Amino acid sequence: MLNRNKPQKKVSTINNSPSVNIVSEGTKVTGNVHAHADIRVSGTIDGEALSKGKLIVTEVGKVNGNVTSSDADIAGKVEGEVRVSNKLILRKSAVIDGNIYTKTLIVEEGAAINGACRMGERSTKLSQINDAEFEKGTHLKASGS
Repeated sequence: MLNRNKPQKKVSTINNSPSVNIVSEGTKVTGNVHAHADIRVSGTIDGEALSKGKLIVTEVGKVNGNVTSSDADIAGKVEGEVRVSNKLILRKSAVIDGNIYTKTLIVEEGAAINGACRMGERSTKLSQINDAEFEKGTHLKASGS
């Protein structure tokens, strides 16, 4: 009845689909957020946001701290330095209170930049950061520093 000679298929438990870390509207995270995947912020992060992928700050999203990512699409508010190694998109509702360092910058009419902007190849290249360096940078700073 059962075919015991038939080879069994192995099912892979590895999920190769892209993942996104979400800070939902109404959620407040106090502390640094470091992720290998994308980060979508619709709430508030009081601390640094670092992503080896794409960082998305929605119109209602806010980051009170430095932002570092490979790519970014910002429609909300960032109070801190913005470092993007590839392309930074600032939507019309975006407000950046800090300096910007990026390779490519796209700014919609209405976006506000309250700081200096430097563009070119010399921005941080997250794609070349190895995991040991990335993990080393994920420690939390003591309060008051």
